[in-house]
Amino acid sequence: MTFERLRPLSDPDVLPALRTEYAHRRPAEGLGSDQPPPRILLLYGSLRDRSYSRLVVEECARLLQFFGCETRIFDPADLPLPDQVAGDDHPAVAELREHSLWSEGQVWCSPERHGQITGIMKTQIDHLPLAMKGLRPTQGRTLAVMQVSAGSQSFNSVNSLRLLGRWMRMFTIPNQSSVAKAYEEFDEAGRMKPSSYYDRIVDVMEELVRFTILLRPHADQLVDRYSERKDRDEPVATPVERTRLANS
Repeated sequence: MTFERLRPLSDPDVLPALRTEYAHRRPAEGLGSDQPPPRILLLYGSLRDRSYSRLVVEECARLLQFFGCETRIFDPADLPLPDQVAGDDHPAVAELREHSLWSEGQVWCSPERHGQITGIMKTQIDHLPLAMKGLRPTQGRTLAVMQVSAGSQSFNSVNSLRLLGRWMRMFTIPNQSSVAKAYEEFDEAGRMKPSSYYDRIVDVMEELVRFTILLRPHADQLVDRYSERKDRDEPVATPVERTRLANS
């Protein structure tokens, strides 16, 4: 399938703000052997030509590729509002859900607008159902949350994204990033300048890779739920065990 709404990443191998002598090329080395590259989907929350949430996500994608991951950046420009199209029958919705099913981990970055995440960010999350034809687009995946602000540093958006991540049954990593006065943190080419904000983004991406690799062997167990087995009529106990349990 060809995805037309994937945001192209320019210069994926160029990392001018990264001091590579201090960076692990494989942050999760030793946590799993012969592991395929982690698959990470990145979402941003603004349609502006110079969207700082998108620029942060692009820096994240470059770092993730440096760490050996596969990345996809979803472009939400064509995404309709939830319930705007009957049955969610829209190519952009289908592609977003396909990307989420493909992913093992995700990065969500939203601007803070009126003290909250943007409607663009929430629309993308609202288009991801907890269950879809027996599949779970978000459940059991790792998540890193980030925000950009036009003024002083705030954590309203990352706190909201954490709530949403828990609701979507994702494993949100402990670290997070909040970039204050984002308009001062990027050069004319849209690349992030060296700063403590950039260093925190490197920290968050390292941690996301590690948690994704740590949880990968247990992914099936982490989404195995009694209520869903009951709904599907999939007993796990043998007839002998069921009799013993009933008589105990």
